[in-house]
Amino acid sequence: DRPFGDRPPRGDRPYGDRPPRGDRPYGDRPARPSTPGGAFKTFGPKKEFRANDSRGARPSRPMGPQTNEPTYQPGQPGQPGQQPYEPWNMEGLGPKHFSGDGRIHPKYGNDGREYKSGVPNTGFRKQPTGRPKFKTAEEYAPDSDTMRLNRYLAHAGICSRREADDLIAQGLVTINGQVVTEMGYKVAPGDDVRYAGERLKSERKVYVLLNKPKGFITTVDDERARKTVMDLVSKACRERIYPVGRLDRGTTGVLLLTNDGAMAKKLTHPSHGALKIYHVTLDKPFSPADADKLKRGINLEDGPVAVDKLEMPDPENPYEVGVEIHVGRNRIVRRMFGALGYEVVKLDRTVFAGLTKKNLSRGQYRLLNEKEISFLKILQ
Repeated sequence: DRPFGDRPPRGDRPYGDRPPRGDRPYGDRPARPSTPGGAFKTFGPKKEFRANDSRGARPSRPMGPQTNEPTYQPGQPGQPGQQPYEPWNMEGLGPKHFSGDGRIHPKYGNDGREYKSGVPNTGFRKQPTGRPKFKTAEEYAPDSDTMRLNRYLAHAGICSRREADDLIAQGLVTINGQVVTEMGYKVAPGDDVRYAGERLKSERKVYVLLNKPKGFITTVDDERARKTVMDLVSKACRERIYPVGRLDRGTTGVLLLTNDGAMAKKLTHPSHGALKIYHVTLDKPFSPADADKLKRGINLEDGPVAVDKLEMPDPENPYEVGVEIHVGRNRIVRRMFGALGYEVVKLDRTVFAGLTKKNLSRGQYRLLNEKEISFLKILQ
């Protein structure tokens, strides 16, 4: 019931009043008693300006460099700031480019890398050009025939390298009848290495991926002296390797070779069934009805078989078919299409157990990297 903005007065004084302080009105200051001052001090008459007086005007700055500035004096090398000027040697630094201020700077270094201003130097990495370079047999082979003891135990399948260090420290490993506890001990060829009384034999595990060309037989040796895949990988490594599975003479594509027996057995055993993808070229157009038959399964002389997946890479080309399958029987792809009345004109395996022939020309091989080897080991 009060108008907007009214506020009751606080206490018994009007808004804004303040009681006076002391016996003087607000803002007054008591006058200070005057005291007699001293005599007025003069500084005397000003001196006349004299231009030739060294104490008159400020002396002009002498010409030439100051004492704290670097100078160049011929005949006195070795002193700071007195080295003769030498122009930047631009030879070998590539083409010269002029910046906006007229200075010359090299754009490219000796190795062809471009140097950009304002970009932090985080190290230089050469960019790959063309096909990736794979290790040669000489690069992969060890420098000597000796091997560290923990690595020897790991290759023998006893344990990992870290666990091997514990076994060595506990004195559980003997070499030529002597207990060895030295971690960096090198095992030489012919040494008698034993763990728990059992003699160990170690060999480096090697995994070679080959893009098999047409006309080579997948075997270690041939009694008829025909060309085999071993002729293509004869310089891949020192160890004796052998093919994992089989590709017939007319089939091309991915082929794995290794000396790891356990790995080879796992990849070829029917219970594991490594995934394989084939690019099939037929003698006549492939019908959708036959595609359904292969997906449902057909009967062969050695039992029923079905593909996991079947696709036409090019819908406008019915002669080419992509087949994904786990079955590893002999000539299984050719026999499947043959049972339906087709002849396989060309057969190329593009994938085996996750490994591809990417960047590998026909007849070329490479060594698997650690990531690929680990992937194969965890396959179920």
